[in-house]
Amino acid sequence: MNSPPTASARNRRLDALEPHHPRGFKPLAGLRVLSLALNLPGPAALARLHALGVEARKIEPPAGDPMRAMCPPLYRAMHRGVAVRTLDLKTPAGQDALQQELRDADLLLTSFRPAALQRLGLGKRHLQRNHPALASVALVGQTGRGANLPGHDLTYQAQAGLIDAARLPPTLLADMTGALLAVEAAMGALMQAAARRSGGTTRNASPAVPGAHLQVALADAASFAALPHGAGLTLAGGLLGGALPGYAVHPCRDGLVALAALEPHFAAQLATVAGGPSHAAIARWCKAHTVAELRALALEHDLPLEAWGVGPSENHVPARHRA
Repeated sequence: MNSPPTASARNRRLDALEPHHPRGFKPLAGLRVLSLALNLPGPAALARLHALGVEARKIEPPAGDPMRAMCPPLYRAMHRGVAVRTLDLKTPAGQDALQQELRDADLLLTSFRPAALQRLGLGKRHLQRNHPALASVALVGQTGRGANLPGHDLTYQAQAGLIDAARLPPTLLADMTGALLAVEAAMGALMQAAARRSGGTTRNASPAVPGAHLQVALADAASFAALPHGAGLTLAGGLLGGALPGYAVHPCRDGLVALAALEPHFAAQLATVAGGPSHAAIARWCKAHTVAELRALALEHDLPLEAWGVGPSENHVPARHRA
């Protein structure tokens, strides 16, 4: 078994929260997003929106966000630059403060089940009546009859057929895909509002430009991520499921490497370097070398190869470190 990733690899992975755009690219500057979303998908979406320029504000309950206790480094990374405020929304004072925050926001991001939103006075009809210009994106588990059923990433991955037997998945794919779909929905809602305000209307003008109210279901996010699997592309024996010797994970002298020589020119180059195109030839080539040697050979011969578990390449420069 390979050793855990180094601290530098972990830091590079946390940098993935930020879009890889040039410094100063802030297309959403001047807009304010208020989030009530806890755990992973909502804060991840808010972090991406903040990186695109929004003023990011978040309200947490008195007990805080569970992610703070579950994974402090990830919590800190997701809330870099976010103004976090603690409010008890079950009290009149908390509700009053929330209403003021909503009046100043362009978009509301939530992760409650629909019934909980109704109890908090944050259902679609409440928002349309009290904050007509406000747009919203509600991260939910499912839509339709299952909208108020409990669930988390694991249950939605299981629904989508992404669980391998009894093993837990290596990442929270439904949550992270859902976060990106929430960013997509938020940008669509904000773009629609901007287009309608192009005549100079502001969010506080009368009559207000109606805000869009969208739902993003984590079950749908898992199904979207599972499309290649459902189409048979990554099933065992499928084209990207083991049929191609140059598209596989191979043991080497001191670890594992992933090869992705998919296109014909990559496959031909790999066959030349490895001494043949067969599974056996490529396996022997990998076993004869260390990870460092294979990475050097891949760089020399322009082959898509990486070591297992090292995080993004050292040659990859995270967004916040680029000019």
